[in-house]
Amino acid sequence: MNWKTVLFVTAPGEGDADLKTAIALCDSSGAHLSVLVIAIAAPPPIGEYAAVVSEAWNEERQLDMKALSERVAQVSSILGASQVSHDVTSTYCELALADNEVGTHARYADLLLVGAGLTDERRVRTSVLEGGLFRSPAPVLLAPSDTPVRLDPKVVVLAWNSSLEASRAARHAIDLLKAAEEVHVTLVDPEASESANGEEPGADIATFLARHGINVTVDRLSSGQRPVATVLKHHAADIAADLIVMGAYGHSRLREWIFSGVTKEILKEPPAVPVLIAH
Repeated sequence: MNWKTVLFVTAPGEGDADLKTAIALCDSSGAHLSVLVIAIAAPPPIGEYAAVVSEAWNEERQLDMKALSERVAQVSSILGASQVSHDVTSTYCELALADNEVGTHARYADLLLVGAGLTDERRVRTSVLEGGLFRSPAPVLLAPSDTPVRLDPKVVVLAWNSSLEASRAARHAIDLLKAAEEVHVTLVDPEASESANGEEPGADIATFLARHGINVTVDRLSSGQRPVATVLKHHAADIAADLIVMGAYGHSRLREWIFSGVTKEILKEPPAVPVLIAH
């Protein structure tokens, strides 16, 4: 896979398991690891009691910056003991600017790796996902816990619904799909339509991929009234998939990105295999 720079985001208070996953990924692929350590600033006090609590607020900010500095030192120490090419930067920013910070860094990376241990305390995880998916062109790789992440999957599920987002995801992953032994184009409750899926849902994307020399199987699944995300997770487990590739769907309400149902469920409860998501 021609991904030369991997961005990984961590925060104060996080463990090191995800960082070690990122190091292993870059070590196995020869990629450079760029680490962003981010801390969300406490909002400033407002209202009639602002003057009273401002001292406590200042103390909280000092503690935040101390924790950020300590996390940077921890990360730098772990990276220094590894053999991977790396750099470490940090930022202390307001919540409203956090997704922009992540997006800016992700614009100079081929891939944003999000570990399972990144929590949503102070909305860190949400900011990372929103910044990566909607403020940069880089795809996002969700890493499950306790599962090695490599860029050479043998069996891949490509979630397909003929959308622009799904098409972009397939193109981001085209080298992975070429190298895989099996690629399962998976449609849930597909409907034949001239404007979207065509007369034979999945046939068009299967033909496109086959012309790239990819071994493609089209799986048309019935949801049985289950959530689409659940169907995709179960199917990936049933065929022993190493990776799920899918598009991210969302819309903007003023500055806040709202994820659609399938994307939201996958992000909230990722499956036991890595998920590559592109918008």
